[in-house]
Amino acid sequence: MGTRYFTKDHEWIEVDGDNGTVGVTNYAQEQLGDVVFVDLPAKGKKLTQKGEAAVVESVKAASEVYAPVSGEVIESNAALAANPALVNASAEKDGWFMKLKLTNKDELKGLMDKAAYDKLVASQH
Repeated sequence: MGTRYFTKDHEWIEVDGDNGTVGVTNYAQEQLGDVVFVDLPAKGKKLTQKGEAAVVESVKAASEVYAPVSGEVIESNAALAANPALVNASAEKDGWFMKLKLTNKDELKGLMDKAAYDKLVASQH
């Protein structure tokens, strides 16, 4: 299991070596409501940190998902195409969005650990 980092936009990335798995946090899926569609990036797409990486549509609204760090998409979660509700059921595990090959690991330094993220969420209630 890798190291998990969080963004102020409620994305998480779990880093293992040069690769990272990206998703949205449990708090994010609670704010979204029932997810009905997820538009994921294609394999090979180059993402820049804080650039749009995916779109999540819920019964409430469509929201962008931003790349926590720069990287190249090496896999998207095909299970979400068939079952977007996985984001609601398992946002921080089975409902991941994409896997990236990181291109600048220094960007991880600007992200939060779980304790800092939990504090951010607590301040938003």
